[in-house]
Amino acid sequence: MSRTRTALLAAMALVAGATGTAFAVDPGGAGIAAVPCTVDYKIQNEWSTGFTAAVTVTNNSAAKSSWSLKWSYAGNQKVTSGWNAKISQSGAAVTAANESYNAQLATGGSVSFGFQGSYSGSNAIPATFTLDGVTCNVDDGGPGGPTDPPDPGGPSNRVNNPYEGAKVYVNPEWSAKAAAEPGGSRVANQPTGVWLDRTAAINGVNGGMGLRAHLDEALRQKGSGELVVQFVIYNLPGRDCAALASNGELKPDEIDKYKTQYIDPIKAILADSKYSSLRIVTTVEIDSLPNLVTNTGSRPTAVPQCDVMKANGNYVKGVGYALNKLGDVPNVYNYVDAGHHGWIGWDDNFGASATLFKEAASAEGATVNDVHGFITNTANYSALKENNFTINDTVAGKSVRESKWLDWNRYTDELSFAQAFRNQLVSTGFNSSIGMLIDTSRNGWGGTARPTGPGATTSVDTYVDGGRYDRRFNTGNWCNQSGAGLGERPQAAPAAGIDAYVWMKPPGESDGASKAIPNDEGKGFDRMCDPTYTGNPRNNNNMSGALPDAPLSGHWFSAQFRQLMQNAYPPLS
Repeated sequence: MSRTRTALLAAMALVAGATGTAFAVDPGGAGIAAVPCTVDYKIQNEWSTGFTAAVTVTNNSAAKSSWSLKWSYAGNQKVTSGWNAKISQSGAAVTAANESYNAQLATGGSVSFGFQGSYSGSNAIPATFTLDGVTCNVDDGGPGGPTDPPDPGGPSNRVNNPYEGAKVYVNPEWSAKAAAEPGGSRVANQPTGVWLDRTAAINGVNGGMGLRAHLDEALRQKGSGELVVQFVIYNLPGRDCAALASNGELKPDEIDKYKTQYIDPIKAILADSKYSSLRIVTTVEIDSLPNLVTNTGSRPTAVPQCDVMKANGNYVKGVGYALNKLGDVPNVYNYVDAGHHGWIGWDDNFGASATLFKEAASAEGATVNDVHGFITNTANYSALKENNFTINDTVAGKSVRESKWLDWNRYTDELSFAQAFRNQLVSTGFNSSIGMLIDTSRNGWGGTARPTGPGATTSVDTYVDGGRYDRRFNTGNWCNQSGAGLGERPQAAPAAGIDAYVWMKPPGESDGASKAIPNDEGKGFDRMCDPTYTGNPRNNNNMSGALPDAPLSGHWFSAQFRQLMQNAYPPLS
């Protein structure tokens, strides 16, 4: 659960107000609800002088083009700030009115908002709520008859691992592109993440599916069982400060736009009770926080744009805000991006990153309870498991950590890193129940180039280079890597501490253009996507290893997809 006391207090709110949340429909077909509206008022966090609350309103009457909810407090309670509604207070009376983006309230539709308040003495839950003057949570005498009592269990009771016992959503848009490629039908039914990489993606871009359309399709795919649907939350101000290919639409100082125009509308949709039966997994802001550790200050890898984001604090604020708001939705499971072993696996980065993640998870009203877990290797290529050498091997008098490939990194692959980093996160203050996800969409490294055993023991470099599955020039290479293959298929609970292997990055979607392409998507040209580029300190001045003729990031890259299938490991049948 995101907050303590949520389910209990939700039930208390309904008991205090009336008979329950269910509504009945006239069996004769009139379709008139006996309970005209229901209000679910949850106190989510409470301390000595303050609290946060979440409110969900369901309209069972005629559709509304605007709405206003009112209640009065019995005690000394004061709303101090709110979100997703215009909230005002006069004495004990509170009014919450719609924002422009959530004014429509269909018959059977729901809207959610929240607020922070102060109190002294008792923090009693309001007894009565009215929606546009009509009392909610009570039978109005209509033909629907009495209502059922509330179920205090339900979607607010998060499961430990959302992937266990559940299907995972197949994005029909990605599936159609995959199936159109020769042999693509072999993987077109695999679940992939849906990327909300700009504000326009919430409603759909160029006629494509928006957030609601994906959720509606997820309900259709769900049937009577459980289903996970995966979204990537990816639109921080000053996004990807150390790269250019995926720069976003928001400028470094536009944190308020991020909150009100991006996160708030996403939260409002996810909180719709229509979707409460889905298990919604969010991957929160990839390629952000680790940059503040590795690419700032006096480090040779420092980038001025990352220094700006560290100074203004908007990565930390943005991630904290997203965790707080999305964590308020009872069936949302937040997984924070944790880079990959080739980024924060060094001693200097490992503990510092965990500390920074804890700072972000404590910002803007968030707590560690808003974090269900972490995800590594998102949209990256780090091998899941290197079987031909270990971190403890010594060759020709040298540790494998001294090889050019590892360069003193303490981890050889993603699985060992993810399991160790999970322990570090727990020791830093995250809940011991957190689980890890690993993106295996492009880290298979199969095909004819896959080594079948250890390398020659003539030197530590011949040993490691001859045996490693990951065939990149350097673990810092991240753009459309030549020779990569599909990795392990998505699966639940594959190893200790790992909630799932996932394909969060849809295979076949480009990491960035191999040459400058004018666009209105805010995406720049990054030389790491240019196959002729000879590198920088972040990849130890190696060649980029990128494929030629790549389109803009997120656009379909047929040649890459065909290569990924060809080099898949485990191989495709």
